[in-house]
Amino acid sequence: MSEAGPRGWYSRGYLPHFDGGEVPQMLTFGLMDSIPAERLDTWREQLRLLPEAKAKALLQRRIERYVDRGHGEAHLKHPDIAEVVQQAILHFDGDRYRLWSWVVMPNHVHVVCTPDPGHPLPRIVHSWKSFTAHEANRLLGRTGHFWRRDFWDRFIRDQRHFGAAVSYVEWNPARCGLCERQEDWPFSSAHLRSGT
Repeated sequence: MSEAGPRGWYSRGYLPHFDGGEVPQMLTFGLMDSIPAERLDTWREQLRLLPEAKAKALLQRRIERYVDRGHGEAHLKHPDIAEVVQQAILHFDGDRYRLWSWVVMPNHVHVVCTPDPGHPLPRIVHSWKSFTAHEANRLLGRTGHFWRRDFWDRFIRDQRHFGAAVSYVEWNPARCGLCERQEDWPFSSAHLRSGT
């Protein structure tokens, strides 16, 4: 966060973001090949005449449905790589942000967190993606881009929305058929909380 305070709505030229300071946010970021750029461009073109808030919500739903199908190489299906990502997310919990829920899926990650003062969301996400890309590429013996350039975020409006976001994140693996119960997926807040 700059000394002037949170930026509010802004764009880095790709997706709109909301910097609300200490406001809970739901984030999604995916692997480089999780959504073809042409598909995103098509969706944006289809939604361009809608009001901005409605278009953003519809785009987010389309993205979530698409990535949940596990497209691409899905490098996060490898337990060692998923664990690197999970540990990176957990590392600064309580120091740079408050982590409420997360899940590492085969080709994307969902997180619900509240940034702490002085730690803007883009910097937090960049830290996760930079460290994990380096480690994952090393483990896979590959080079090149690992994560998509941007991320999707949705600020949490109220307590009901907060509960829905946490539930969505934690039930994502079961909804996608990767496990039966939310706590069965090892790379998630539900699993960690269950102690299993």
